[in-house]
Amino acid sequence: MRRVTFDLDVLRTYVLGIELGSFARAADRLGRSTSAVSSQLKKLEDQAGTPLLHKAGRGLAMTEAGETLLGYARRMLELNDEAAAAIRGAELEGWVRLGLQEDFGEGLLQEVLGQFARAHPKVRVEVRIARNAELLERVTSGRLDLALAWAGNQDTPHTERLGEVPLCWIGAADRDIPFPTGEPWPLVALEAPCLLRTAATNALDSAGIPWRVAITSPSLAGIWAGVSAGLGVTVRTPIGLPPGLRLMNADELGMPQLPHLPLMLHRSDDVLAGAAARLAEILRAEVMTLITADAVPRTKASPLAYS
Repeated sequence: MRRVTFDLDVLRTYVLGIELGSFARAADRLGRSTSAVSSQLKKLEDQAGTPLLHKAGRGLAMTEAGETLLGYARRMLELNDEAAAAIRGAELEGWVRLGLQEDFGEGLLQEVLGQFARAHPKVRVEVRIARNAELLERVTSGRLDLALAWAGNQDTPHTERLGEVPLCWIGAADRDIPFPTGEPWPLVALEAPCLLRTAATNALDSAGIPWRVAITSPSLAGIWAGVSAGLGVTVRTPIGLPPGLRLMNADELGMPQLPHLPLMLHRSDDVLAGAAARLAEILRAEVMTLITADAVPRTKASPLAYS
């Protein structure tokens, strides 16, 4: 059997095109022409020995082989970049301060800090888990170097949009939906002001559906506990959904559709350096993987745009 050695540069173009939803945008990001990207994709299919993309309307979509390769490509690039960072930044020292929403406090935080610590063992990382308003205030005042937060009415001077995630109705997996006929829908929500609480009430008001706040909690843990107990429903993203809860089908249940929520990376400075810059790179890559993964469902299938 012929031994295949994939070209990492070609794999990087492939992964970036999938994540951006457009190989034309990937070409712009990489500073290459679309014809050069086309040649790379042809080379990759030759190396794979099978089609990785197929026509879908006016764009391209992955074949089954293409989906399989995507997962391996991400892992190969992650290991390559980690090795390169470890060699270049072995002597990187200092400290960096990171802020995250509670939604990212488990899976994403563990992955990001694990990668960073392996590559830069001499750097100390301080993490603050908090809500949007506090995170943005700390970035603006210089008490955080980086913060991953949902887009809302507030902003900071140095902000980067990483993508968007759908908002979903969430209920208990093993309980009937608590919607008594003719009575207001019971909501479980964080204390106001809260972006997701406002999104839920606005959607219900627009649909003419009465509602009441059954449980108010200062923390996400309280939200999950109230919903698991069957005391109401909540609105969150699919990220970090714990066992025992489920995404509810809005169409089947007559629930109003919800918007997508942009995810932003806030920086204390326009140009980061040293440990903060490296942590931002890892965080950006992991977020892109997270929001393009199967864990974040799409409301409609959308083929990749090639041009």
